Amino acid sequence: MAISIFISNFAPITLLLFLLLPSPISSLNITLLLSSYPSFSAFNSLLSTTGIAADLSSRSSLTLLAVPNSLLHSPSAPNIADVLRYHVLLEYLSLPDLRRIPPAGKLVATLLQTTGRASANSGSVNITVDSSSSIIFHSPASTATLLSPIKTLPYNLSILSLNSLLLPANPDLAASETRAPLGLNITTTLINGHDFNVAAAMLAASGVISEFEADEGGAGITMFVPTDEAFADLPPSAKFQSLPADRKAAVLRFHVLHSYYPLGSLESIVNPVQPTLATEQNGAGSFTLNISRVNGSVGIDTGIVQASVTQTVFDQNPIAIFGVSRVLLPREFFGRGPIQIYKPSGGGAPPPDIALSPENYDPANRLSAAAVGGGVGILWILWCTEIFLLSYQLN
Repeated sequence: MAISIFISNFAPITLLLFLLLPSPISSLNITLLLSSYPSFSAFNSLLSTTGIAADLSSRSSLTLLAVPNSLLHSPSAPNIADVLRYHVLLEYLSLPDLRRIPPAGKLVATLLQTTGRASANSGSVNITVDSSSSIIFHSPASTATLLSPIKTLPYNLSILSLNSLLLPANPDLAASETRAPLGLNITTTLINGHDFNVAAAMLAASGVISEFEADEGGAGITMFVPTDEAFADLPPSAKFQSLPADRKAAVLRFHVLHSYYPLGSLESIVNPVQPTLATEQNGAGSFTLNISRVNGSVGIDTGIVQASVTQTVFDQNPIAIFGVSRVLLPREFFGRGPIQIYKPSGGGAPPPDIALSPENYDPANRLSAAAVGGGVGILWILWCTEIFLLSYQLN
């Protein structure tokens, strides 16, 4: 009897343990989620074969507009990939969110808008609620009506069913989609910019420049390049040159998004937390940039450094290169406290070395250690509580 009473008292503490322990965060697998709904198999197949599903795996806060097999009529436009991108809204919208849309409607950017191939707001969908409370999705070339929600992962993914495909303003985008890679020499472009000599030298020495140029195809790239003054403003305590080569390369990749974003798209970006090329090598959720419009310009926040876009160095699909006011230091390497800029009193001082604190830093190991340490602490409390309750029942 005492044991059964002990277990009943002990169960809530066990539940608390599981609630407190961290749970792993996985990337979105759209095709796996949709595979549970056979009536959307054709739409799911299109997402897979065009590579759109893979592009979505590293994103969050999305709404996918899916069309069932019986209503899916593929457009004659050869660029079905951009038509599908137009069905990915860069904002999480649940059914209650849609019900609260104002009478004037709501304009929501799509994945197509991020490619730079949609002029002005033609890459956005307008959502309205009509007099019969039906939710209507409008494009410049078509309209579709919401049938029902399919799947929701709160604040991360919402999948909605529509009665037809939405067509963007110009679905025949094959010429721009199949364009030849630009073949831009990024180092030369930065040197010609006259204010990016330090960045150009570091990129060339690290070897990552070849990776960036190889990524000119496909979705393209967006680079944020610190000015020479930004390097000079780094505090002496931040020593980049003493970083191991692999971590130095990771910081450089941290300055690059794996999609082409012209300045207008950055200014109106809907999903502010953006993965970088460093995210792809270190795991979802790490090495991300928070991009938003601040005081009339594009602001970039790493968590410890706040920078702004100061100029456009180069912008031609599929590459955008922007000058930024600060070196973007990731908190995964440089801690979580704000980094104060350094202004030499005499002026003209050479840019300081850029580097990590002397301790050996491994984000994965530190995360594991923190999780294990927290788990051990909880288990210690749990064991002490068990002894106390058992002693109480025996007495």
